[in-house]
Amino acid sequence: MKVTPTALPEVLVIEPQVFRDDRGFFFESFNRRNFARATGVDAEFVQDNLSYSGRGVLRGLHYQIRQPQGKLMHVIQGSIFDVAVDIRRSSPTFKHWVGIELTSQDHKQLWTPPGFAHGFVVLSEAAEVFYKVTDYYAPEHERSIRWDDPDLAIEWPALPSILLSKRDQDAPFLPSCELPS
Repeated sequence: MKVTPTALPEVLVIEPQVFRDDRGFFFESFNRRNFARATGVDAEFVQDNLSYSGRGVLRGLHYQIRQPQGKLMHVIQGSIFDVAVDIRRSSPTFKHWVGIELTSQDHKQLWTPPGFAHGFVVLSEAAEVFYKVTDYYAPEHERSIRWDDPDLAIEWPALPSILLSKRDQDAPFLPSCELPS
C-alpha cells in the first residue's frame, strides 16, 4: 500500500495495491499488520459502518467529545469529498482542514485519527461509504460543527444543492462548540 500524509500529517491517504485483470479486480481493504507497518498507526477497529446517500447529501461535521473515533473511510460506490478538521485546541493545526475526493474507481482511503471532526458530501448520483472506527458510537457524546463555519472556511465542491439532516442544520458554529479535552 502507498501512504501519503496530507497537509495535516496525521490524516493519511491510503492507496491499497489493486490487482486487476479481465475478470475485475481484487485488493485487501484492510490488514492490521500492514496498516500499522505502513502508517505507524496500530488502530484497533471495533465497529464497521456503511452509509448510502444521494448527490448533495452532506454528513457532518461530526465528532465525539468522549470515546473519539478514528475513521478509515472507503467508497464502495460513487464519489465523495471527504473532510477532516483538527479540533484539538492544543494542536498547532487547530481549525485546519483537509479534503480529498474518494471514489469507488481509485479505491483510495482516508485515515482520520481521533481528535478530528469529520464530514463528507456526495459528488456522484449516489454513494455507498464504508468505514471502520476505533471506538464505539456513543450518541450521548456526539457533537457537530456547522459544515459552513466561517472560522473553518472549508472549500466544499460547488453542487446545485446541499441536503442536511436536521441535526446538521442546527449544528453550532465552532466558537460555541463543546470540544474534546
